[in-house]
Amino acid sequence: MKFGGTSVGDGSRMKHVAELAKEYRDSGNEVVLVTSALSGVTDALLKYAKEASETGKTSSIKEFIADLTKQHHRAAHDAIDGTKNGKKIAEVVTGELDSRIEELEKALIGICYLGELTVRSIDYISSYGERLAAPILCGSLNSIGIRSRSFTGGEAGIITSEEYGNARPLDITYSLVKERIEPMLKDGIPVITGFIGESEAGIITTLGRGGSDFSASIIGAALKADEIWLWKEVHGILTTDPRIVPEARTIPVISYIEAMELSYFGAKVLHPRTIEPAIKHGIPVRVKNTFDPSSPGTIIVKDLKQSKDIVKAVTVIRNVALINISGAWMVGTIGVAARVFTTLANAGVNIIMISQGSSEANISLVVDESHLDKAVKGIKAEFKNGIIKDVTQDRNICVVAVVGAGMANTPGVAGRVFGALGKARVNVIIISQGSSQHNISFAVSGDDAAKAVQVLHREFGLDGEK
Repeated sequence: MKFGGTSVGDGSRMKHVAELAKEYRDSGNEVVLVTSALSGVTDALLKYAKEASETGKTSSIKEFIADLTKQHHRAAHDAIDGTKNGKKIAEVVTGELDSRIEELEKALIGICYLGELTVRSIDYISSYGERLAAPILCGSLNSIGIRSRSFTGGEAGIITSEEYGNARPLDITYSLVKERIEPMLKDGIPVITGFIGESEAGIITTLGRGGSDFSASIIGAALKADEIWLWKEVHGILTTDPRIVPEARTIPVISYIEAMELSYFGAKVLHPRTIEPAIKHGIPVRVKNTFDPSSPGTIIVKDLKQSKDIVKAVTVIRNVALINISGAWMVGTIGVAARVFTTLANAGVNIIMISQGSSEANISLVVDESHLDKAVKGIKAEFKNGIIKDVTQDRNICVVAVVGAGMANTPGVAGRVFGALGKARVNVIIISQGSSQHNISFAVSGDDAAKAVQVLHREFGLDGEK
């Protein structure tokens, strides 16, 4: 069971999580908890690390450390049941917190003096959110009579590559996690930090923002769990963003491939890589609401029989931009696309969507808006020879994706999508469909994005009105 930042936002919520875990264990389940940081802590750690490298002010670091200490001490006292030996447990936990916070303060002051913040240092600093949360949750379990021990990701056996900020688990992880965590399951609940691991050299790494889900999936796969549960503040995966369509519903069952498509196309419920380990080991992943545990949520399974729901969800990606590359000399010139993509890769530009007409006279790309300027600059520099005549850009766009495994081999889905948009007078700028046929994605003006989502949600009966 992984609990997100909102679920463990403060001490009272941590106490709720501990009691919830106890209920499931008392009903005969073996349970492992993976925890995120307390609300706002990771963002604050990154902010002050950046500030330390830029300003060198140790005074603001000392103020931050004092606030961080208060926040975590308060959480520990709220989370740990004061009856019986709870007071003693709280003292042990706050002692452990103080020791870790002291290490953090030294690291931040070191960054002040060095005036430099490396990717390795960012991973080290940002790991403290989870490393401070885990002992509190562990103490809360101990105080209600459950044996528990807290582990960092590395201590649990998550050994990763040295790609700081975006590390990947090495194969050895699965045997190490099994060896270190499985013996504890018979008589207790281990608590493991999400988001972090360590390299083979013992250096702390992180799995990327949102990586606590990924941690849970890795650990669940290593232990051959019956299910991996991701506890969040929502009822599961929804048919669309409820802020756009208030009638959006929870999807009861969804396939791995559909969930992957949704996560890549802007659905925030899952980290894009979360379910890779689960897919490999055939373990169902369930998304549940911490604040409404009786709700079944959404279960993600390996394969679904052909579903009566052709389309499962409609999602939208904002903060993107369109680049159009055109020129008559592109026609028949070998290697133009390769040069474009190599240039963008070298510039560190993330490409979200690609479309090229068979005339070969233009290529359209959708990229993260924050990458637009360096993308355009890089392309213009690469093609100074005149093969490309124009490079134009448009920041006022959004990408809408229609996702569903039932779309494969079902004739007329694209016709319904674009027919409905045409009737609603929504202009489609570019279209992309992969050979998997599990999604159709297209770009529209930012002004039309909400209307496009509403129209398609209604067209495919996702509000329950078939």
